[in-house]
Amino acid sequence: MEILKCENVRKIYGFGENQVTALNGIDLSVDKGEFVAIVGASGSGKSTLLHILGSVDKPTDGRVIVDGTDLSTLNQTQAAIFRRRKVGLVYQFYNLIPTLTIEKNILMPLALDKKKPNKEHFEAVVRSLGIADKLSALPHQLSGGQQQRAAIARSLVYRPALLLADEPTGNLDQKHSREIIDMLKLSHHNLGQTILLITHDEKVALEADRIITMEDGRILQDEKRR
Repeated sequence: MEILKCENVRKIYGFGENQVTALNGIDLSVDKGEFVAIVGASGSGKSTLLHILGSVDKPTDGRVIVDGTDLSTLNQTQAAIFRRRKVGLVYQFYNLIPTLTIEKNILMPLALDKKKPNKEHFEAVVRSLGIADKLSALPHQLSGGQQQRAAIARSLVYRPALLLADEPTGNLDQKHSREIIDMLKLSHHNLGQTILLITHDEKVALEADRIITMEDGRILQDEKRR
């Protein structure tokens, strides 16, 4: 079942001589449960695409449909709510609130909506990510890898339609990078999570079921590996 569709998506920054085309006619379809890696050199447009898919930014032209919702129809407030409920965003910087426990950080998306967590799902997420014993700790008491796991758990707690990860291992050493990729694969296999992962690391990309290569704002290659 298709969960993401891009139709002729273009993104242009600036005007006149300073105009830059970051995305130039992106057509893309992703099915529920796929694990997709997006690769490309710096400036290829992959991060711009991720921001548009996550409703953080809007395309200049074209349509993006996520889980049946046309993102172009959303105003700023609606986009923020959609992002919180339907899209899990993971960056290389963890963006945890330093004064809150790991548990409260993870539950923050639900707290903003004044909703109670599904206890069974919450326990499954923290257990699968290996941080069930760290819930009462503050972020600075955890290693970088553990903080990234908490950030991933926060992105999964709402059961998002999409998990978008932008260089999630870019701030970690090789050991912790391996742990984070293993955690993403676990969430993909155990929780059925749809994942789009941006990375410049070929070894990381090879862990995905599908690799999309971008160049100059276009999709150069789309290879299904499994």
